[in-house]
Amino acid sequence: MLARHGKAMREGVRDGVPIGAGYFVVAFSLGIVARNAGLTPWEGFVASLLNNASAGEYAGFTLMAANASYFELAVVTLIANARYLLMSTALSQRFSPKTGTLHRVLVGFDVTDELFGIAIARPGAVDPFYSYGAFVPALLGWSVGTALGIVMGNVLPARAVSALSVALYGMFLAIIIPPARQSRVVLGCVVASFLASLVFSVAPFVATLSPGTRTIILTVVISSVAALLFPVSDDELRHEREEDADAA
Repeated sequence: MLARHGKAMREGVRDGVPIGAGYFVVAFSLGIVARNAGLTPWEGFVASLLNNASAGEYAGFTLMAANASYFELAVVTLIANARYLLMSTALSQRFSPKTGTLHRVLVGFDVTDELFGIAIARPGAVDPFYSYGAFVPALLGWSVGTALGIVMGNVLPARAVSALSVALYGMFLAIIIPPARQSRVVLGCVVASFLASLVFSVAPFVATLSPGTRTIILTVVISSVAALLFPVSDDELRHEREEDADAA
């Protein structure tokens, strides 16, 4: 048991290194926003350590700079991070029934897009220790990057930060391309999500919604349509449950 958990944690650290590297780079620009809000490097480090969410933190730091109320800060952060509720719900279905509540809560603490992607892409039941391993480089990269961004962010050219941020988009592609190549349904959902996201960014009314809210709407609509039109067969469900049982 300990050997299996140790192996899963090492694999998580390995897979989390490129994510942490991408977070480190992107967090520089977040550090600039934090600095404008009056945060010290230590405060920025702690904020990113406890809230690993770019949109939520950006919204929070922006409101801090505008002297917004605690209520406004709480509501905007909730809306910006609401999509993680969907990810956590999906991830919870992949845990072994033997997984305790404490492990579920700890994994739910750091469900980001990339960390969710690498966890859900693994075959069988989700091993909490794999996620714990991936958390280490991801959280360190995000927290240290934010702190250094506060110190050095204004020194770096904006174009350099923007160019280096492309690494994060590369991680998204690495997550979605393999399953899209294996399933036409997944490929169709990916293409539809790209096109719908573009339309939503310019369409009247929905363009004024926050990116997190638009993501929630698109996720619910596209996944619901795909589930209705292309339901998973009983044989596929039985095969997946057998894999989960073997992994557990």
